[in-house]
Amino acid sequence: MIIKDFTDNDLYKFTTMNAIQKKFPEARVVYRFVDRSHTEFPKGFAEALRAEVDAMEDLTLSREAEQFMRRKCYYFDAVFFDLLKGFRYQPSEVSIRQQGGHLEVEIRGLWYRTVLWEVPLMAMISELYFSMTGQHPREVEERTIAKARRFAEIGAEVSEFGTRRRFSFEVHDRVVALLKKYAGEFLKGSSNIYLSMKYDLTPMGTHPHEWFMYHGAHYGYRAANAMALANWVDVYAGDLGIALTDTYTTDNFFAGFDTLYAKLFDGLRWDSGDPFGFTEKVLQHYREKRIDARTKTVVYSDALDLEGVEKIKSFVAGRLHDVYGIGTYLTNDVGVTPLNMVIKMFECQPRGSKVFLPVVKLSDVEGKHTGDPEEIALCRGLLRI
Repeated sequence: MIIKDFTDNDLYKFTTMNAIQKKFPEARVVYRFVDRSHTEFPKGFAEALRAEVDAMEDLTLSREAEQFMRRKCYYFDAVFFDLLKGFRYQPSEVSIRQQGGHLEVEIRGLWYRTVLWEVPLMAMISELYFSMTGQHPREVEERTIAKARRFAEIGAEVSEFGTRRRFSFEVHDRVVALLKKYAGEFLKGSSNIYLSMKYDLTPMGTHPHEWFMYHGAHYGYRAANAMALANWVDVYAGDLGIALTDTYTTDNFFAGFDTLYAKLFDGLRWDSGDPFGFTEKVLQHYREKRIDARTKTVVYSDALDLEGVEKIKSFVAGRLHDVYGIGTYLTNDVGVTPLNMVIKMFECQPRGSKVFLPVVKLSDVEGKHTGDPEEIALCRGLLRI
């Protein structure tokens, strides 16, 4: 069994789950697996993945994990913990098919429930693939120690974000232990709740693209960013204040990121496009709002490696508070080619809707647009992109 603990998942899935069950408890969604690298999965992969998914039905929130989350995740209320204690994964929400080497995975159900599937599913797909193809990790300790020491040398604050595409749980576990030992105070936390608990770290994360994607379908693309931010604030009242900018492009986001939200939110997350151009846009926006950018944080998180961190840090040069969310480069830099995959929401059915509505993500890189091409074209037309 690959996922052995209920909290072997990323914090942002739980923060989003909490917001969903408060704002959209009846919404239904469809997620699909997208294999960007067109991987040839080995024979029997679907059956092995099915067994792993079915085994998750027995996972529950332990008393130790509840106590840890109550202490560290102070923004969750008692009602949410009661929900988590009673929550059980429903494997019937996940359908898995394999045709030759092509893998298809789809998740359907209530949004507040199905939101938890993405991260463990991707972790299971990744680990199973490397196991079933006979690949083994190399130089885990040497590479991690070298990175950790360099992060500390240049003063780069790092959050570990590597659950989804990790080589294996064992590699992930070892990497976090080494980062804590050798990066010291510059390891700010981990997105993985279980490993945060094991190594006494702060769980890191806020909201994903799907939060904004749903709002686009529910309220319309022109209102999506504003409504997504407003609903997030309504639930968290200023906590979890790092806003994701690029669901409908960063330029569109800034057009509605007014003085109220620019002051209220602690900062922003860069997840696509040019980090240097993004940084300049951030600095310009805060100047226009008469806000000292040095009081704000930018989390840089798109496919970063050590070279990328060094370049961005040099460019930022203390003009704002920079933090680096790093995933695959930490948990799957072990001499293999990581899977280039995502699991994205493709449809949603808000309460009262008779049909499922398409959802899209534009990103700041056209190649990363997600969704039905006709709907993407409609969204770009409405937003004048």
